[in-house]
Amino acid sequence: MSKNIIILNGSPRMNGNTAALCAAFAEGAQSAGHAVTRFDLGKMKIGGCLGCMKGGKNPDSPCVQKDDMEKIYPAYKAADIVVLASPMYYWSVTSQLKAAFDRLFAVAELVSNYQNPKKNGILLMAAEGDSADNWKPVLDYYHALLGFLDWKDCGTVLAGGVLNVGDIAGKPALEEARKLGASLA
Repeated sequence: MSKNIIILNGSPRMNGNTAALCAAFAEGAQSAGHAVTRFDLGKMKIGGCLGCMKGGKNPDSPCVQKDDMEKIYPAYKAADIVVLASPMYYWSVTSQLKAAFDRLFAVAELVSNYQNPKKNGILLMAAEGDSADNWKPVLDYYHALLGFLDWKDCGTVLAGGVLNVGDIAGKPALEEARKLGASLA
């Protein structure tokens, strides 16, 4: 059965290593018949969450801030799978991805108990380092996030040793991302 997939690309580099992972993943997913929508957050105007707890009043526009999140909300609500894609910045995701993901709380505010919509998650990440210690903080955050949201993990592709734009060319992580996208059932 075809899935609706959104990719939240947190990289500010539109042609960087994370973008290449996103493209490879999308190619695989589309070849398997899935619909993929990619948001390049670095090109979007998205303010950080205000913590105002005033969202959730309008299902079509759940946040009180009116910015480019308005483009993401409908796709997020329709998505079966949410792909978090980011280069590693100081052993975490980029501020662009964190801001957008934090703002998804407005969708949880649409229900009285703040229940997040049930989704499946995928992590795609590029980084300079490539050791277990390097990846640990991000993987801990990702798995904790999925646990608290009660989302299922559908896979992770970690591309280490890719600091400069284009370093990912020829790396096995691109094929891993393509295969992960194609394997989704």
